[in-house]
Amino acid sequence: MKPGPRNALTDVPGVRVGHAQRIGNGYRTGTTVILPPGDGAVAGVDVRGAAPGTRETELLDPRNLVERVHAVVLTGGSAYGLSAACGVMDRLAEAGKGFPVEGGVVPIVPSAVIYDLGRGGAFRATPAAELGAAAFDAATGEEARSGSLGAGTGAVAGGLAGGTGTASAVLDTGATVAALAVVNAAGSVLDPAGAVLAGTRYGLPGEFGHLRPPSAREAAAWQPANVTSFNTTIGVVATDVTLSKAQCGKLAGVAHDGLARAIRPAHTMVDGDTVFGLSTGTHPAPTSGELQEVLAAAADVFSRAVAHAMLAATGRPDAPAYLDVFPSALRAHP
Repeated sequence: MKPGPRNALTDVPGVRVGHAQRIGNGYRTGTTVILPPGDGAVAGVDVRGAAPGTRETELLDPRNLVERVHAVVLTGGSAYGLSAACGVMDRLAEAGKGFPVEGGVVPIVPSAVIYDLGRGGAFRATPAAELGAAAFDAATGEEARSGSLGAGTGAVAGGLAGGTGTASAVLDTGATVAALAVVNAAGSVLDPAGAVLAGTRYGLPGEFGHLRPPSAREAAAWQPANVTSFNTTIGVVATDVTLSKAQCGKLAGVAHDGLARAIRPAHTMVDGDTVFGLSTGTHPAPTSGELQEVLAAAADVFSRAVAHAMLAATGRPDAPAYLDVFPSALRAHP
C-alpha cells in the first residue's frame, strides 16, 4: 500500500476540502467543509463518543430516506458551532445542489463539532454561518494541509496542541481510501516513551521517517496541563469505491478502530467522537475480499491522519506543540 499523491483526503477524485478560521479578539476556532463531487456522495456515520454534537446524522441510518449528502461540516464551537452548516447550506442552495423537493432543493449537510469554547478567551466566540460559507468558498481539490487550521484551530489533545490531519492510501485495485481527522481528545496521543502513537506504529514506509523516540529525559519531564473536561475527535473517511449506505456506515465504524489505535483512552464520556463515511462511487463495487481491504485501510488512514494532525499543530501558551515538548524526536537531517 502507498499514499496517494497528496497523502490527503483530496486524493479521492473529485473531493474538495476547505478551511476557515478566526484567531484573535476572543476567537480561536474554525470550520472545515468536505465537498463530494457531482450530486453528492453516499454516506454513513458512526458515533462512539458519549458527548456528541451533531446534525443530520439520523438521515444516514440505512433505513431512512436520503442516500446522498452534499457536504460534511466539521467545526469548532461545540453545539453553537453547528450554525456554520447554515452557511454551507446557503452556498449549496444557491448552486442548486440538494435533495429535490417541490419548489427547489434541500441540501443535506451532516455536521459534527468539537468542544473548543473559550480557547481564544471568549466563551461565545464560535463559528457561525459566515465561517461555514468562507470554508465552502475556500474548498479545493488541491487541499492537503495538516495542522492548526479549520475545525482544528483551537483543538487540544492530551494537553498538547491538536489540529486537523489528513492521510490517504491507494490499494492494489487502484482504489483510494483517505481520511481527515480533527483531533481534540481527552486521551493521550503518545505512547509511554513519548512518541506519537500512530506515527510509530501505523505509518507507511518513510512517512514518519523524520521521527524517532524522544529522549528519556523529555518523556519523564512531560506533565500535561490544561486538559479540558470536554473534548471530541471527529472526521471523515472517504473512498472512490462504490459502497451502499450501510457499507458507508461500516466504513465509518472501522475508522473508529483507527481512532482508538491513535488515542487512548478513546470514546470517553467527555468525548463526542464521530466519524462520517463517504463513497463517491467512481470505482467499481468491491468483491467481499476487496471490501475487507477497503475497511482495513480506513482504520489505517484515520490513525495516520491523527498523527499528522498532532505533528503539524502549532503550539500556543495554553497548549504546546508536540515538537516543542519533545524536540529530540525530530531526526537531524544528514
